[in-house]
Amino acid sequence: MGPKTPKSTVLTPAEEAIVVAFRQKTLLPLDDVLGCLKDAIPNLSRSALHRCLQRHGVSRLPVEETQERRKRFKAYEIGYVHIDSCELRHADGKLVMFLAIDRVSKFTYVEFHDSAGKMEGSAFLKVVVEVFPYKIHTVLTDNGMAFADLPKNREGPSRRFLGPHIFDRVCMANAIEHRLTKPYHPWTNGQAERMNRTIKDATIKTYHYDDLENLKAHVMAFVTAYNFAKHLKALKWRTPYQVICEAWTRHPSIFKVNPRHLIPGPHS
Repeated sequence: MGPKTPKSTVLTPAEEAIVVAFRQKTLLPLDDVLGCLKDAIPNLSRSALHRCLQRHGVSRLPVEETQERRKRFKAYEIGYVHIDSCELRHADGKLVMFLAIDRVSKFTYVEFHDSAGKMEGSAFLKVVVEVFPYKIHTVLTDNGMAFADLPKNREGPSRRFLGPHIFDRVCMANAIEHRLTKPYHPWTNGQAERMNRTIKDATIKTYHYDDLENLKAHVMAFVTAYNFAKHLKALKWRTPYQVICEAWTRHPSIFKVNPRHLIPGPHS
């Protein structure tokens, strides 16, 4: 016979109370609860969490919660990169931040420029091709002048004489397919837009900076921590770096370098 009052051999009563209260307040699925609480409760495992929820009668979510499913992106191979630009404003002026984020691995790279022209856009893409450790096969951008000509200027004798936009020339030189979002539909490039907002929320909307150099340094530190230490729900609570390393073990042929050589050290 089992114990008269079942209890966990892993979790303390206080930790069980935390788990139950968190589940009842958030109504998150099992794996999401585990991802959110594993730092606060080091001994928490998936099986211990499941048994705890069963003991307290909260192992099943309400039917109305489970019926709603978020629309997810179509599955793509690693190397599908979203690129966008935004402004970071400061009392000393403003910075134009170019951002690239991989749709699959969520690996992110940013650069700062004084303006968002076509020369800056093409220069940024060249650096992105060098920085990412694997082959980029597709780039998605909006219709800004840094990435494309105005729709009315994409055809005609002038365009045939001048040739493709310089951003497209860089794409062709690196065998990259350049896709554009539908005009006036910026949410189509939602991953880059969301990452821009995440960086702003973590920097200029939270802290005060003495000058632009301090702002740049904090953004770069945040992006590095995001790439190598941030466990993301969309990646099943792995970091972008871990996803890249797993892709390296499965498909090493698409990589230019071993990604394990890129992890930052104490002096990098």
